[in-house]
This record gives sequence, structure tokens and C-alpha cells, in this order.
Amino acid sequence: MEERAAQLPDARGMQNYTAGFVTEMSERSRLPLDYTVASLRLVDLVVDGLRRNRPVRSGVDRFLSGLGAYTGEVMVRRAGARWVDLDDGQREMFGQPVGVRMPDGRVWNPLGKVVKRFEDGPGESVERFYLLLHGRQPRKARRGAVQRAACG
Repeated sequence: MEERAAQLPDARGMQNYTAGFVTEMSERSRLPLDYTVASLRLVDLVVDGLRRNRPVRSGVDRFLSGLGAYTGEVMVRRAGARWVDLDDGQREMFGQPVGVRMPDGRVWNPLGKVVKRFEDGPGESVERFYLLLHGRQPRKARRGAVQRAACG
């Protein structure tokens, strides 16, 4: 975990970290990472492609971290979550330094979910993780919050 933790910023830096990863992947691979829920299916497919040749995980950790950060940022933008620095117990349990907190207070581990997809395969779908996510803010409430934020 320490090697991965050293690569990841704290919660305040996750949005910029994710944006950099998305820019790099868009330029390099033309991946349409557009922060939509539908794009999480693409995350599953990319992870499956990474695991196809059974590489050593350390060789793909940077990509897994980026895809996990992207998944978390979709949760932030689409489900009303926010990035949080995990406490010591959560870091030990999740194996990550950051996670997302949902509007209902639950903390989730999108970075770890991508790692599980890599390690365990299609039974660990990132897309399904989002679709079954507890604690999402209702769509109508999110739209109102965005409109209020845009107005002042």
C-alpha cells in the first residue's frame, strides 16, 4: 500500500490527479472518459484488458490508481459524494489513503474496487458497484444543488 499511497494525493488533490489521468488517457488511447455512469463500463473493459496477459500488479498499479480515481470522481460528480482522507482504520481496511463519502455518510473505496476487478475479474464490476451504490443523493436534489452553486 505504501507505494500506491505515495503516488496518490490527499483528498484535496484527487480531482486534479483524476483530471491529469483522464487527459493522459484521452490523448494516449483516445478513451472517452467523460465522467458519465455509462463510462464505468469502459473502466471494466480497460481493467479486463490490463489483466489479459496476467501482468505483475506493480506494473499496472499506476493505471489501476488512475482508473480508481476516475471511478471515484464519477461518484463525486454523479452521486453527490466527496473525496475524503481515510483514517488509520479505514486505510488498513481499504488499503488506500483516500475514499469517497456519500451524502448519507457512508465511505466507499472506488480505488480498491478497481484493484479487485483486476485481481478477481468480471465478478467485481465497477459499473455494477456504482449502480448498486447506497447513499447516492437523489437526482433532483443534485440538480438543485448544482443550480444553486452556479447562481451564487
